[in-house]
Amino acid sequence: MEKQFPENFLWGASSSAFQIEGGWEEDGKGKTVADFNSFKRSHIQADSKVASDFYHNWREDILLMKELGLKIYRFSIAWARIIPDGDGEVNLKGVEFYNQVIDCLLENDIMPFITLYHFDLPYALVEKYNGWESRECVYAFERYAKICFEAYGDRVKYWQVHNEQNLMVRVDERMNIYVDDAWEADRMRAQMDYHMFLAHALAVNACHSLVKDGKIGPAVSSTCTYPYSNKPEDVWAAKMNDWFKTNYCLDIHFTGEYPGYYMRYLKLRNIVPVMEEGDKELLKSAKMDYIALNYYRTLCARYLPVDEEHPEGSRVCRTNEVDFDQYGYFRDEKNINLLASEYGAQIDPMGLRIVLNEYYQRYRLPLIITENGLGTGDILTEDKKVHDDYRIAYLRDHIKACALAIEDGVELFGYSPWSVMDLLSSHQGFKKRYGFIYVDRDDHDLKQLERIRKDSFYWYKEVIETNGESI
Repeated sequence: MEKQFPENFLWGASSSAFQIEGGWEEDGKGKTVADFNSFKRSHIQADSKVASDFYHNWREDILLMKELGLKIYRFSIAWARIIPDGDGEVNLKGVEFYNQVIDCLLENDIMPFITLYHFDLPYALVEKYNGWESRECVYAFERYAKICFEAYGDRVKYWQVHNEQNLMVRVDERMNIYVDDAWEADRMRAQMDYHMFLAHALAVNACHSLVKDGKIGPAVSSTCTYPYSNKPEDVWAAKMNDWFKTNYCLDIHFTGEYPGYYMRYLKLRNIVPVMEEGDKELLKSAKMDYIALNYYRTLCARYLPVDEEHPEGSRVCRTNEVDFDQYGYFRDEKNINLLASEYGAQIDPMGLRIVLNEYYQRYRLPLIITENGLGTGDILTEDKKVHDDYRIAYLRDHIKACALAIEDGVELFGYSPWSVMDLLSSHQGFKKRYGFIYVDRDDHDLKQLERIRKDSFYWYKEVIETNGESI
């Protein structure tokens, strides 16, 4: 392996607004779905009110990013900080906050790489329209995107629309789906998913119109599924898992149409979204410039026959023996060939090489990794050190997989792991940490929120300085 990364390769690190910023209602910011969900767990873990307090520490945090050597910082804008109620008046203080962050990044030779929507829909849109179930939310998002392009497009050239739409839509609380009837939940889910595709297309076209030399694309949760055995049925189940969880989403972005297998599922379930005249032309007109992928683990699937007890298209049906996925074609299995993290994610650098090759061969678009990392509990020593050799080993192996993918011919132009510093994990608070920088707080004790460089900070700094040669 030559380990040769292209010149000007974009080494970075990532975060998202609700997980890092804090300042949840300061300077006019509105409440979001992410706030709503985190507040419900405030009694057992940290919430989004303070998070890592980037809102009050962004200058010193960006100086740490400069010391780390980042070429890009991938972060998200909080829609409700720009437009507190989602579709009403613009909050100038919110606009100015991101202006300051962007300017400071550029002053420190760090390229801002912005995600417009990372799980944090303004909660007012839920109250008005039930969020993405309504087309009104689509047009509200288009307006918000245009405001961002006009405000920041002179300095920000790389944009992402939705973070992990393909994953988000499967998580009820992310979509604000709270109904008991399984069919109604899936009907809502399908309509919301469709509206997010429309919003994506509108944002892509607006970026190309308003941002000179602007590049925009999706950030998907990548999926690589291995068959449980070499039985043809298990091989088919593994492919269906990948197609239903990720490829359908990329196919719609790429072609403007639902793939046949996915439309078949929607029809069988009787949940085909309401579509209007002109939608097809809109979806086909929006051409993504690149694909961003988030990669943490691989999966393993065994064939599940369709029968009366488990009809095709059924949602989730759990017994003591089997956990059926929502599409009725397969069930998840443990891959005995892989080790897993503390939180159950199977560690598989080869899977990253596989998805990079598959997506590039399928779509022939440049790729960038915008999330990849090991979430686990770190220990702060008495002398304020974090010896996270396990994180270094994880990242080293995945960066090697990136280098091999480049040798395979994949056009990979950046690597921006999760995360730049410890931040709020949606379901584990600050027990589960990913960052290169330790944020000294616990779930219910803010302490001083001191920033402490982990061993992985110094290791990654050398990786960037040598353009990957030090791995």
